[in-house]
Parts: sequence; C-alpha cells; structure tokens
Amino acid sequence: MSESESQSESWWREAVVYQVYPSSFKDSNNDGWGDIKGITSKLDYLKDLGIDIVWVSPMYKSPQADMGYDISDYKAIDPLYGTNEDLDHLQSELKKRGMKLMMDLVVNHTSDQHAWFLESRSSRSNPKRSWYIWKDPKRDGDGKPQPPNNWSQILGEANSAWTYDEKTDQYYLSLFTPEQPDLNWENTDVRAAVHDVMNFWLDKGACGYRMDVINLISKDQRFPDAEPVLGPDRKYHPGGKYFVNGPRMHEYLQEIKHKVLEKYGAITVGEMPGVLDVDEIIRTVKRGSGELNMIFIFDIVDIDNVPGKVRMTLRDWSVKDLRSIVSKWQRVMSERDGWNSVFCENHDNPRSVSRYTDDSDEYRTYGATLLALMQTTLNGTLYVYQGEELGMRNFPKSWDPLEDYKDIEAVNFWKKSLDLYGDDPEELAKQRKVLERKARDHARTPMQWNAGPNAGFTDEGVKPWMRVNDDYRQVNAEKQLSDNSQALSAWQFWQRGLASRKSHKDVFTYGHFEDVGPDSDEIFAYVRTGRTSGKWLIVLNFSGKEVDWQMPDEIEVQGWMAGNYTTGKPDKPLTKSVRLHPWEGVLGKCVGQS
Repeated sequence: MSESESQSESWWREAVVYQVYPSSFKDSNNDGWGDIKGITSKLDYLKDLGIDIVWVSPMYKSPQADMGYDISDYKAIDPLYGTNEDLDHLQSELKKRGMKLMMDLVVNHTSDQHAWFLESRSSRSNPKRSWYIWKDPKRDGDGKPQPPNNWSQILGEANSAWTYDEKTDQYYLSLFTPEQPDLNWENTDVRAAVHDVMNFWLDKGACGYRMDVINLISKDQRFPDAEPVLGPDRKYHPGGKYFVNGPRMHEYLQEIKHKVLEKYGAITVGEMPGVLDVDEIIRTVKRGSGELNMIFIFDIVDIDNVPGKVRMTLRDWSVKDLRSIVSKWQRVMSERDGWNSVFCENHDNPRSVSRYTDDSDEYRTYGATLLALMQTTLNGTLYVYQGEELGMRNFPKSWDPLEDYKDIEAVNFWKKSLDLYGDDPEELAKQRKVLERKARDHARTPMQWNAGPNAGFTDEGVKPWMRVNDDYRQVNAEKQLSDNSQALSAWQFWQRGLASRKSHKDVFTYGHFEDVGPDSDEIFAYVRTGRTSGKWLIVLNFSGKEVDWQMPDEIEVQGWMAGNYTTGKPDKPLTKSVRLHPWEGVLGKCVGQS
C-alpha cells in the first residue's frame, strides 16, 4: 500500500466513535422517548469530549419489538425519533463541527411488518416468498406441525427459531424473535435491495455502517439439527454452527465491498458474534483483501459467559483472563495486518464499571477511569458508549424483573426462569443473579444529564420509556463537567485521555504493544512504543486492594505522566517497586527514547 493510500484510510483508524442509543439519549419533545433533535442538541457536549463520529443505533421505522432492530422501512425514520429532515439537520450540524454520522445496518432480518415480508407471507406463490426462509413443517404423531429443526431462538433459547404461519402451513426462520424474520441472502434480489438501502444513506452523507450480526447472513442450506448442548431435557438448542460465518458469508461481504463500500471510502465495523477462529477474523478485516475495516471481537464482553453456553450465564473471571484477551488481539491484528475495535461497552451488555471493576460509591470513579486509561492507550479504533464517559453503572438489584426490565431478552429469560424454577427458590435466586449482572437493560437507562427531574433526559412530569437509574443526582454530566475535586471526574478523565490519544497517535493508535511483567491476579501492565513519541508504560490495578508492583528490569520510567487518582502527574517514586491504590491506573514515560 502506498503512503497516500495509507493516509487516505487513516481517518477511520484515528477516529473516536460514540455510540448513541437514541431512545435513551435525549428527549426533545417530552414524549418520554429520545429523538434525533435531542441528539442534535448535545453535539457540542460530544465535540468537547473529543468525539469524531456519532454512531446512532437504529432509528428506522419499526414496531419496536426489539428496540428498532426490527425494521419495517429502511429508508424512513421512525416518528418516535423524528423525520428524515431531522436527520438531514443532524448531519448538517455534525458537518459544521467536523464530525460524521455512522448508521446502523440491520439486514440479517427485517420486521414482520416490513412490506417485503407482508408480501412474502401472503401466499406461497408470491414473488417475494423466496426473499425469506420458508420450510415445510415436520409432523408429530398427531399430525400437528413442528419446526423444521431444533434450532433455538437467540433472544429466548427456550423457544424455537422457527415461527409457524398457519395460513400457508409453513415455518419461517426467525433467529432472534418471531417478529424478526430472516432474509434469504441466497436470493440475488434480496442482496440488490440491501445494496440499494446502503447506497441510499451513504448518498445522504453517512460515513459508513456498523453492521448488525452481519456474520449470520449465510445459512447452511441443509438446515440440520443442532447438537443438544443445552441438555437432553431441552427441546431447542443453539444452531450457530450452521449460520455463524456461514458458507457464503465472505462472498456476500465481498459483493457489498465492491458494489457499494469502495466508492464511498466508508467506515465499516461488523458485529460478528460467535466467531472464534482467528484465520476467519483476519480474512474479514485484513488490510486490502478483507471485506470490512474491523469487527467487534466479543471476547472481552463474553468474559463472564459459561463457555459453550448462551449469553445469559455467569462465571467468574480473572485479571489473567482480561490480560490474555487484550494482549492476544493487540498482537494478532498488528502481526497479521488487521485492525482492532477497542470497546468495553455497548447497548447489548451491562455497564463496564459494574462488570469489570467496583461500582460502589467509593470506587466507581476510579473503576471508570481505570477502564478509560486502558481503552485510550490500546491500538485500534476506539468506541465509547453513551454514559460510559460518566461511569454510569448498572441499576440496583432491587429493581423488579417484571416491571423495570424492558428488553425482550431479559423478559424471555425471566419468563423461562419462572417457568422452570418457580418452585425452586435457590435455583431461581441464581437465575435472578444472572439477570441482575448481565441484562442488556443496564445499558439502556436514560442518559443522566443533570440532577434535575428525570436526570434531564426529559422534562419533569413526563414518564420516560424506561426508568432512570436511581443514582442520577450523584452521577450526571453537569456535575462531572464542573468537577473541581482532587481527582478528575470520569468525563474529565475521558476528555484528557482522548486528547492524549490523538496527540500521541503514533503510540496509542498505531504503536507496538507488549504486555510486561508476570501473570498477576491484580495487575495488567503493558508498554506501547511509537515511531516518534517513544515508549510508554501503562500499569492497571484491577483489584480492590493496594498492590506493590515490581517493574521488570528492562523498563525504566523517567516520569509518571498521568493517573486516575490525581488531576496532575502522579507523585510516585521512579523505583522498581510501584505501589498502586485500589483500581488505580498510571501512565509513565520510559527512559531511552524521544
């Protein structure tokens, strides 16, 4: 690749992307639901933080069975969020600030209310019948229809991934929910329609796409039964083996690349759950030949999943696990000419400060800034999820699963738990713990702008679509922007970290990564080295206790430059033994290079 080609691509490598979950970001018209005008009203806040790209989760017309991931019209904004003209205005205001808009592409499935599907289900002979995946039923001993295979629903594994249509006496594949029928990508007309949708928004000024579950678009056309991994007592089982990175996925993505993406120079990041094969990932993101700029590698957000089981499970993890995951992908992408996405949070996972650190009042800020220091010093394109910059945390355990949880995955999980364990208080309590720790709802509470009514998300007297976290008077943007205490607030720390990342991009965005020191139950330490900015040491104490860390002999620090316990430079000795407070992280400049 020539130097000019490399420079032309650098914009998306160096960009900081901020994910907006629109229903929860800012309500401008007091209907309790966030909207596009609300996003526009907060662009200066995002610009001041250091954001370059605003990625907005789906805002398209939708019945909202899965919070907009069930799309009924790809070219229209849902009235809940505003109008197409509102989006045009958002784009204009972003451009004034030197920022860009990234859209969410959801084309593994549509809504069951999309015109394509309404035609498809109208009769077996309709021309759009083959736009979706229809199969004849199996029959039980009484002749009653049964699903074509035993695949389980992704957002409710107690249910079948197939939905029966009585009118036409066939099942359609609906991997996520019955309201989200899967498109049949084997059909060339379907692929052409997807390309048309992509061109539509790119022509209107979008800079690229986050591609929802894009590695599920190709299915094994045999549609065999899945192995009974959930146990012999379960009727349905995960069928990912037959649709995760399916047989024609790369063909379809190459087609998108050549027919759509290349002419725009668009940024692309693929959501690709369930893929573990390094060669397969590199094939997708390798510079030049790969189909996408990068993907979200979920190892870090799957760290507390039981291996081989579904997401709503829970296991203990260690700092060694975290170090292993981060170090692996920092090395792999550098050595094999790929590119990382750097993230700890999104709309499908609980809050990072609650998951990886201590979210108590005493340590929440330190935990949030520890994670910020890690993310702002890792190689790749950085993604920040709304509220992460404030250290927003999971809502309290006291919230009622039947009243306060809104997400369809959580609703299905708790329904299944009550059905299976309603007479077993001990086991039900274990399931409740999983819900409290892992529910996607934690990331979807309204953004906490100030200490006023409804946290400033909407006006007083308006009921938000989802309950505001109880801690909004203590944890909010207004308070953190004006914080003058001894240590920086989470927002101030993120702002400083993003500025440092951009001013030292040769180190933190592009530089060499090496983890240092022995495996530890408390410490994750690594060195970043750049072409012009020299060598830097990052030491992170992922524990709630003081730790004396022994610096390796080959490393000598000439000065501690930043940390999360002070606004200035940390007052620490330049000795081989470094004492770290609970959840403390420090950044040091090493001797020997410019």
